[in-house]
Amino acid sequence: MIDTHSHIYEPEFDLDRDDVVARAKAVGLERLLLPAIDSASDERLFATCRRYGDYVVPMMGLHPTSVNDNPSWREELLRVERYLAAPPQGIGHFCAVGEIGLDLYWSREWREEQLEAFRQQLEWSLAYDLPVVIHTRDAWDDMVAVIGEYCNRGLRGVFHAFSSDVACYEQLRACGDFLFGIGGVVTFKKSPLADVVPSMSLDDILLETDSPYLTPVPHRGERNESSYTRFVCAKIAELHNVDYEDVVCRTTASAKRMFNL
Repeated sequence: MIDTHSHIYEPEFDLDRDDVVARAKAVGLERLLLPAIDSASDERLFATCRRYGDYVVPMMGLHPTSVNDNPSWREELLRVERYLAAPPQGIGHFCAVGEIGLDLYWSREWREEQLEAFRQQLEWSLAYDLPVVIHTRDAWDDMVAVIGEYCNRGLRGVFHAFSSDVACYEQLRACGDFLFGIGGVVTFKKSPLADVVPSMSLDDILLETDSPYLTPVPHRGERNESSYTRFVCAKIAELHNVDYEDVVCRTTASAKRMFNL
């Protein structure tokens, strides 16, 4: 398995990060992909990559909530481009431009700024021939509209923590080479996502945790970690009525193809 979205560099893991990585390896996680957030977390991200070598693979991008109420967000964007052009020594390569996107959950006040930052990073993904990893919260209509602008331009990537409906999945899928990250929410009792996943092709799904957030059942309420990817995998297998190993094989193949692993 590959956890395609994990923030194990965050402070929540400072006391036991080595143990968290060991548990991930023990349950069959062959790689962890680490999305960036902003300059405040860069050094933690890079230090984690240097410590664990090619077991972890970083992304580079500016998270949409880091645009909000941030007078320096354009400078933050320039930092993203600098790193995409020349990754820091000792961290390997960036596998994607991410985590980028739109998040209007907290406020719609910075919608235009988020849209500008998002479009700029989509352009860089095309310029550097990298997939995008896209965060969307309370902004699916805007997201569909923006992605529609890029149809037939070669944009590709992943909709992290996909949480919309089947119609939205089909609209986005028709826009290009896009996959959909499914995490712990699918295991929640009465989760609407559990009604959507059976209509999605297994070849369009990626496994993710979003550690330390969105912890799956049976650990809901605790800190999430990459070893819990197995609970997401098991739930998807149940919803599709297929073997667990079938989900492992197909989601891993899709992740390796999308991120050029």
